[in-house]
Amino acid sequence: MAEQHSFKQSLTLFDGTMIVAGSMIGSGIFIVSADIIRNVGSAGWLIAVWALTGIMTLVAAVSYGELSGMFPKAGGQYVYLREAYNPLMGFLYGWSFFAVIQTATIAAVGVAFSNALSYLVPQLGNNYFLFDAGIIKVYSGRLVSIAIIVLLTFINSKGVKEGKSIQMFFTTTKLLALFLLIVFGFLLVKESFFAQNLATGFTAMQDFGTANSEGLLQPSGWKSIGGTALMGGIAAAMVGSIFSSDAWNNVTFIAGEIKNPKRNIGLSLLLGTLIVTIIYLFTNLMYLNVMPLNELAFPTDDRVAVDAANKIFPQFGTIVIAVLIMVSTFGCNNGLILAGARVYYTMAKDGLFFKNVGQLNNAGVPKVALWVQCIIASIWSLSGKYGQLLDMISFVVVLFYMLTIAGIFILRKKRPDADRPYKAFGYPVLPFIYFIMGITFCILLIIYKPQYTWPGFIIVLSGIPLYYIAIARNKKEVLQ
Repeated sequence: MAEQHSFKQSLTLFDGTMIVAGSMIGSGIFIVSADIIRNVGSAGWLIAVWALTGIMTLVAAVSYGELSGMFPKAGGQYVYLREAYNPLMGFLYGWSFFAVIQTATIAAVGVAFSNALSYLVPQLGNNYFLFDAGIIKVYSGRLVSIAIIVLLTFINSKGVKEGKSIQMFFTTTKLLALFLLIVFGFLLVKESFFAQNLATGFTAMQDFGTANSEGLLQPSGWKSIGGTALMGGIAAAMVGSIFSSDAWNNVTFIAGEIKNPKRNIGLSLLLGTLIVTIIYLFTNLMYLNVMPLNELAFPTDDRVAVDAANKIFPQFGTIVIAVLIMVSTFGCNNGLILAGARVYYTMAKDGLFFKNVGQLNNAGVPKVALWVQCIIASIWSLSGKYGQLLDMISFVVVLFYMLTIAGIFILRKKRPDADRPYKAFGYPVLPFIYFIMGITFCILLIIYKPQYTWPGFIIVLSGIPLYYIAIARNKKEVLQ
């Protein structure tokens, strides 16, 4: 009887916008700017990397609006790829999404929560060893991550209303907290380093292999290939900023639960990504105001926000950021968990996943899909390998975004008369620009950071035999 239930359209435009923003803002903005500075070497390029990432994200988001209007149903990007190309392409995305992209991200965000919690309760941190289980070593922080994932899965299995309430509260709280942190970073800090940092401009990257005046911030390890060392440094730096800006497309996965989805999904994508892009840019300007560049590049454990907060609130800055990261990561994981399960549900409906994953419970949510996702994410949390996997999958994430946006051109040709209540803004120029930016990023990673590329390819390609196994199983069931 569970198969007779249907999704309930109960999410408004505001809800969708908060899901976009809440899913994007996790722990990255509090950490990755340090690595970006070490790659690019100057304040100008730090802001340029975040601005470039923001532009890519906004262009992709407004382009997805056309696809969301054409296919306002659960599954989002999986459905777009299936319709633009073929079921195999959709499955390869769905498989990668299930195996690593979504589940490892949920694990990483959960562990980021426990990292922040360890500032308040050290015994619950990721460095607090509990016991050796033989195959793996168990740390208390990883168990905290699993507990958070299980709790949020349980809440979301009770209905979309419950998940929505958590998302609204935690997203509005962290947006307000980040806004206040930015304001206080300019008003309360005793010494401003803004002019000093901006004076570095874009000069630190113009001569690779030469240290700047401090001898600390030279971008090292880049070998110029046809004058592309500068671009290689930017591409490597963008791995962190792209990870911090990812998951904006999660709202497309829950299209079946959005009111007036043909209009509201596209608008929520635009509004959510715009809000986060602005917040990220001003957060980095705040970092440049409160810290000298060398401190920004080399904070303890890359926790740049903690060092910045201690400059603003000398007595309790660490506690402020610890609580903010906990709020941010808790809300982020709620959005990821809520949305991700809808992809596996749609795959199951297509006969490409376990049958019972394609069922809704009495509350109109894919309960089995939620718990399957929970198990895989918990395994990644316990393994401690989520960080390496996410580095490896950044290339694949951008590749799938490129393929999806290219799908707009394909569908315009294949289905010229299809209903398009919203057309991609700036078509064909903006989608084409994104495609060029994406392919440049991927090529530079292949040249300069191949370890970020081939593992992702292997994960994607491993889905090919699984697809044909699923197809063979479906044929066998039909014959029986």
